[in-house]
Amino acid sequence: MKRILLDTNVVLDFALKRELFYENAQAIVVEIANGSVEGYITASMATDIFYVLQKTNGHTFASHTFDDLLILFNVLSVYKEDVYLAHKMGWNDFEDALQTHVAMRNEMDAIVTRNTKDFASAAHIQILTPQEFIAKM
Repeated sequence: MKRILLDTNVVLDFALKRELFYENAQAIVVEIANGSVEGYITASMATDIFYVLQKTNGHTFASHTFDDLLILFNVLSVYKEDVYLAHKMGWNDFEDALQTHVAMRNEMDAIVTRNTKDFASAAHIQILTPQEFIAKM
């Protein structure tokens, strides 16, 4: 498994060093930094990530942390067609439907998330928790 889309929660676990989840997120990021895995986020996730970083720790922290994240992660474009098709998926969580559609369009090997239940309807892409992904590395 080489190309993964990291869900917003996993990126924030790493960036904010969330106590219960940081270690797993860090292990994945280390693999990305080493080049063993290609890590991706979507352009729409970038705004959410920056917002949460700024809201929790202020603009300076958000700006510096976001710069570091952009070195680590590739950013996938989100197009009108992605938004339309994700909406047509009919999921309760539109954000997760959009991430799934963009991941599938870009041929990601998996989506790594702590909220696998939100991706239960994803039939054509592997959905893994951080622990599951680490076990497969």
